[in-house]
Amino acid sequence: MAKRPKKTQKSQVKLKGFVIVTFAEDLDQARDYQSLLKTNGVPATIKEHIEQSLGIKNFAVMVPESFLDEACAIIESQDSYDDFYDFALENEEDNGFDSDFMDDDF
Repeated sequence: MAKRPKKTQKSQVKLKGFVIVTFAEDLDQARDYQSLLKTNGVPATIKEHIEQSLGIKNFAVMVPESFLDEACAIIESQDSYDDFYDFALENEEDNGFDSDFMDDDF
């Protein structure tokens, strides 16, 4: 009877041809990236990554190598979009306006 491959070997075969497009600090962020990529037609998977020398755990978002350029562009455009709105919200908080300013007194 032939030996059944271990799960680690199976997952390595499954990820063959996949490359890391970005790292996420937590699983929620990795899932957000994965969802964004899949919504745009890019297959994506997540793999836990532990940096042994630093003892840091993060999550690698991986795509097939043939989708790497497209995935990078999607993630960069989303990050730029998020940065723009973060900047806009910071400026809104700093401008000194409160919600009563826009209320009508009629």
